[in-house]
Amino acid sequence: MKLDRRSVLAGSAAAFAAPFLFAATPSRADAKRQSLVDQCVSSARKVLTGRDYPDATRYMGKARAVLIIPELVQGGFIIGAAGGRGALSVRTGAGNWSYPAFYDMGSGSLGLQIGGKVSEIVFMIMTEKGLNAILNSKFKFGAEAGVTMVAVGTGIEGATTAAGGADIMAYSNSNGLFAGASIEGSFLDADADWNALYYGQGATARAIVIDRRFTNPGAEPLRQFLSRW
Repeated sequence: MKLDRRSVLAGSAAAFAAPFLFAATPSRADAKRQSLVDQCVSSARKVLTGRDYPDATRYMGKARAVLIIPELVQGGFIIGAAGGRGALSVRTGAGNWSYPAFYDMGSGSLGLQIGGKVSEIVFMIMTEKGLNAILNSKFKFGAEAGVTMVAVGTGIEGATTAAGGADIMAYSNSNGLFAGASIEGSFLDADADWNALYYGQGATARAIVIDRRFTNPGAEPLRQFLSRW
C-alpha cells in the first residue's frame, strides 16, 4: 500500500507535538495558583515597602519566615467568617528564600458583627518556635501555648514598640469596616491539594520550605523580591 507523503508528514508532526501539548497542560491548570503567587508579590511590596509601616523592613531583616495572605475576606451579620489563601516562604540563608508553600487561613465566630472587609496580611515569623508551630499542625492564633503575636496595622498604635519578643508579627492593610473582627481565633493550615498541583505529588509544606525538594520557576519573582532581606 502506497502512503501519501503529506499524510506521513502530518502524522509525524502530530506525534512530535503531542508531548509538548501534554507538558503544557499543567501550566494552564496552575493558572489559579500562579495568580496567587503573583498577588503575594504585590501585597508584600505594598505592605513591606509602603509608607504606612516604616518599621516593617527592619523587622523583615530578622524574620525567619514570611507568610503572605493577599486577600483575606471577612464579612457577616451576627455570625462572622473569614477566608483566604496565602504562601509561606522560609529564609534559607542570607538573601535566599525557599519556594513558597500554600496555606489556607480562615475563622468563624459568634457575636455582634456587621460589615465587610478585605485585608492584605503579611505575617513575619520571627522565631523557630513560631515557624515550627505553623509547620507542625493546624495553627490557631491565640491558642498555641508559648507562641506570641503582635498585630500591626492602621490605627494600632505602639504595636511595633512591643514587637521585639514576639514569635509572629502581623502587618495588615485593610479596606472596609468589620466591627468585632480580629486575627485572634483564626487558623492557618497547609493546603495539601494546592501544593501538590503546583509542585507535584509529595509536596508537603515542610518538603517545600525546609527540605527544599520542590521548585517551580513561577515563584522566582517572589523569591527575588524577598531576597532584599
